Amino acid sequence: MKKIKLVFSAVCVCLMMASVSFASGTIKIGGLFSVTGPASFLGEPEKKTLEMLVKEINEKGGIGGQKLEAVIYDTTGDATKAVQLATKLIKDDKVSVIIGPSTTGESMAVIPVVEKEKIPLISCAAGIKITDPVKHWVFKTPANDHVAAEKILNYMTAKKQKSIALLTVTDGFGASGREQIKALAKQKGFTIVADEVYGPKDTDMTAQLTKIRGIKPDAIICWGTNPGPAVITKNVKQLGIKTPLYMSHGVASKKYIELAGADAAEGVMLPAGKLAIYDAISKSDVQYKLLKDYDQGYKKAYGVEASTFGGYAYDAFLLVVGAIKKNGTSAEQIRAGIEQASKLVSISGVFTMSAKDHNGLDLSAFEMVRITNGDWALVK
Repeated sequence: MKKIKLVFSAVCVCLMMASVSFASGTIKIGGLFSVTGPASFLGEPEKKTLEMLVKEINEKGGIGGQKLEAVIYDTTGDATKAVQLATKLIKDDKVSVIIGPSTTGESMAVIPVVEKEKIPLISCAAGIKITDPVKHWVFKTPANDHVAAEKILNYMTAKKQKSIALLTVTDGFGASGREQIKALAKQKGFTIVADEVYGPKDTDMTAQLTKIRGIKPDAIICWGTNPGPAVITKNVKQLGIKTPLYMSHGVASKKYIELAGADAAEGVMLPAGKLAIYDAISKSDVQYKLLKDYDQGYKKAYGVEASTFGGYAYDAFLLVVGAIKKNGTSAEQIRAGIEQASKLVSISGVFTMSAKDHNGLDLSAFEMVRITNGDWALVK
C-alpha cells in the first residue's frame, strides 16, 4: 500500500511538472514578410505589427500562461526564397502557424509546402486563388480581389461609366485582378475597350496610356502594387488624361500618394479597408474602436500611422490567438480554430470563416475612397 502511495505521489509530481512546463512554454508563430525589396511597403508594417502584438500579449502574461514567440524572416518578395524560409520555419524553428507571405506570388509558391507539412498558413496577400479553391491548411486576411473589383464596378455603375480600359501588372496579383474584373464586367454589362499590361519593374507606361487615351474609355482601372501604379498615376498626369482613374486595394497606403505625388494622385479612387478612413466612419461602427486603438498603438510604437497592409498581419494574429484560446496549440487545433472563427471583428473587416470559405470577408470590408489634398476622403 505504501509503495502504491509512493508511485501515485511520483505520478502526481510528474504531472505537475509537465503542467508547469506546458504553462511556461512558448508558442512559436512564424512570419514571412517582404520587409525589404519592392514590396517592403507591404511587409515592413506587417512585420512591425506582428512584433508589436506579440510584445503586448506577452506583457499581459501570454495566452493561458504561455508566451508567444514571433520567428520572422524577410522574403524580399522572392517566391523561391519564401519557399526556403517556410521550410526553415517548419523544419528548424518548429512553428505552429505561419503568417504571410506578403504577396500573391509568394503565397502560391508556399502553399504546397504547408499543405504537405500540415502547418496552417494565413496569407497577407489578396489573390483569390490563394483560397479558392479551398485548401485545408491555407487562409488569408485581405478580402478577395473579386470583392474589391466588385466594389469599383458597383461605384462605376452608379456613375454610369460603362466602358473600361484595363491596365494590370503581369504578376500573380495583377493576373488575378485582371481575371476577376473581366468576369465581373461581363456579368454586369460593362465593355472592356482596352486590356493593357505592364511589368512589375517597368518605369514608364506612357505607351499603354497613349493607346488608352485614343480609345476614350469612361474609366481606367489599374491593378497592381507599388511602384507601378504610382508610375502610371504620374504618366496619366503628364499625358493630360482626364479619364477617371481607379486603383486596386493594393495601393491603399499613404506610400502610394507619396510615390505618385499628391498633385498627380488627386482624384484617384479605390476600394480601401476602413482603417484608412476610420476617423470618417461612424463611432458606432463595430470596427471603429479597434481601428483607432491599432492606429494609435502603432504610432506610439513606431512614430507613423498604421497601414492597411499591417492590418492584414493584425487580422491574422487575432485569428491565431482566437484559435489557440478556443482549441489549443497544436497545428491542427489552430487550423480548426481559424476555420471556426465567426463574426470576429478585426482591422480588415468582420471575419466569418467556414470549411468552404477560408477568407471570410464580403463587400462590407471596403469603402470607396478618393484621394483629396494628399489624403484619403470617404466617397459617399
